[in-house]
Amino acid sequence: MIAEEFKRMLGQKSVIREIAEYGAVRAKEIGSENVFDYSLGNPSVPVPQAFTEKLMELAKNPAVHGYSPSLGIDSVREKIADSLKQRFGMPYRKEHIFMATGAAGAIAHALRAVTVPGDEVLTFAPYFPEYVPYVNQTSAVLKVVPADTENFQIHFDAFRRMISPKTAAVLINTPNNPSGAVYSEATIRELAQILQEKEQEFGHEIYIITDEPYREIVFKGVEAPYVAKYHPYTITCYSFSKSLSLPGERIGYVAVNPDCPDAELIVNMCGQISRGIGHNCPPSIIQLAVAEVLDITADLSVYETNMNILYDALTDMGFSITKPGGTFYMFPKALEEDAVAFCKKALEYDLLLVPSDTFGVPSYFRIAYCIPTEKVKRSLEAFRKLANEYQQ
Repeated sequence: MIAEEFKRMLGQKSVIREIAEYGAVRAKEIGSENVFDYSLGNPSVPVPQAFTEKLMELAKNPAVHGYSPSLGIDSVREKIADSLKQRFGMPYRKEHIFMATGAAGAIAHALRAVTVPGDEVLTFAPYFPEYVPYVNQTSAVLKVVPADTENFQIHFDAFRRMISPKTAAVLINTPNNPSGAVYSEATIRELAQILQEKEQEFGHEIYIITDEPYREIVFKGVEAPYVAKYHPYTITCYSFSKSLSLPGERIGYVAVNPDCPDAELIVNMCGQISRGIGHNCPPSIIQLAVAEVLDITADLSVYETNMNILYDALTDMGFSITKPGGTFYMFPKALEEDAVAFCKKALEYDLLLVPSDTFGVPSYFRIAYCIPTEKVKRSLEAFRKLANEYQQ
């Protein structure tokens, strides 16, 4: 017999990837320069030269191609812990760090470390749609708190109604995909306060699992609080994919708050979890290379440039948008209630946009503006024609 659950999932393919695949076909027909593909969050800026040089240097040493230890290379974990300690003033040590295959791999380990079958994990709309399989395949259950569409912070009234004794963890993403919102310090403080109140009431800890691949992409005038500083039971899941433009290298880490009583235990448990899910031993050469560039990023300024161009132009056209504080995503209100129909209409102008339904919010759409600025500018006429259809 085959596994029916995964057979069923074949009918639930990623909407984002389906649109991107359509774009690839369309590009062959009319040329990629004429397809305005805002579907996939694939970084467009070059990898830092320092990373490339380090990688080339390492590649000359055959010893770097061996298996990594199950928790990650000790020297890499030490450097990451030191970097976090210096940046955020928290006493991280290598014993608090587990190397993972990207943020997805980090979340996979974190969820399994702090939930048992039947537990509930809460997340906040709009949310990354892959959270559904991430959580549900642990035999925990994902519950989605409705969005605060006023500013895409947390809808705390709804959250208080939904949190229960079954809640084992809260999975958050800030800066946020798809809204571009950055949770404020006030938001993080209120979240931590509620969790601490509920921990007393329920008699067990509630973890924050924070998904942070966009931590470094924060725009001028915006502060991005380091979530772990506000709640001891925090597991930070980080990826270098966006900060260094390395999505295909699948490298990141789990960092457990040093103030968590079980911090070292959780990291060691992650090594055992790897045995069961085969998500273990990230490439040694990539671990060693990122460890040498922890204090630099790719040139991320293009994303703020693109955001400002789109925000100014689209709001002038009549789109309603909460201005992003970071990431390379924007989440405008569609010009009709049916976001899927709106995005299909956009295809007539070779605009590839993602309907908001997949993110747990109706009537919006996502723009992933991690494309060349020149192409952003050329896409504005297509947006204008699309908007005109709804304003006649």
